[in-house]
Amino acid sequence: MKTVIVVHGGAWAIPDMLAKASVAGVKNAAWAGDAVLKNGGSAIDAVEKAVRSLEDDPTFDAGHGAVLNIDGEVELDSIIMDGETLATGAVASVRNIANPVSLARAVMEKTDHVMLTDRGASMFAERIGIPVADDLVTELERKDWEQSSSYPVGVEKFFNTQWGHDTVGAVALDSLGNVACATSTGGIRNKMVGRVGDSPIIGSGGYADNRSGAVSCTGHGESILKVTLARLILFQMEQGKSATAAAEASLQYMGERVKGCGGAIVVSSTGDWAASFTTPRMAWASIKEDVLHYGLNPKEDFTESSDDIIKWK
Repeated sequence: MKTVIVVHGGAWAIPDMLAKASVAGVKNAAWAGDAVLKNGGSAIDAVEKAVRSLEDDPTFDAGHGAVLNIDGEVELDSIIMDGETLATGAVASVRNIANPVSLARAVMEKTDHVMLTDRGASMFAERIGIPVADDLVTELERKDWEQSSSYPVGVEKFFNTQWGHDTVGAVALDSLGNVACATSTGGIRNKMVGRVGDSPIIGSGGYADNRSGAVSCTGHGESILKVTLARLILFQMEQGKSATAAAEASLQYMGERVKGCGGAIVVSSTGDWAASFTTPRMAWASIKEDVLHYGLNPKEDFTESSDDIIKWK
């Protein structure tokens, strides 16, 4: 089986000043995930590695680049899912964990539960030795938070201004034919304390099933939740649609039904993949058969072969 990794850095109106860093970040994450797959690693290992790369990059709204809620606090959400067994782990409203995707994986592997939130998630992290991180808020985010208007604002206004900022994610297919997904976010700037969007919710922010494929979603969380976007895309694929057609049809339905915008990355169990969005921009990258694809603006699909790039080490 040919391996595939696809990553995204969030669907929103990415300003020009962040465009270059956003593209570089998703490329680095794709190389990180691809390196795992090329070494015979599992899809679940690959998506965790890719998302950790994005969480560590302050360009993105996850981990070290997380936005602040209305009280000026970090609240992080994440999910990871194994398409072979449907094993899932998720965390929500985590305040001081640099890589919530890894905490979500620990919930999946070390507990009998699917999701832990807030204080309980922090207690679990402490018990298993995950260190506390006190450096998640960047100086730029603190400045932007102080300047931005209070939540709530309209979906269209939010995702078409520089104040929009969104989720990261990855999907992968490994050499054994297993798929996996992972999604991580700091949510919406100036959100109410305790607000949880789609990202950690199974079937909305992400879903993975070897019988169809894997999806990671991004965009307006409340809209994605209402249509269970990740599962909707896989349902469309189960009806015979390609990854691209399924993603585009589902995003169009969300726009028509609940006026929501967003994006999704998809990989099927046969290696068909897609990166689709209805926002002004979405940074994304994929690697299949040593060819790197990437884009930022609508209809963009640039490629680089393994001969053109320095491999991620």
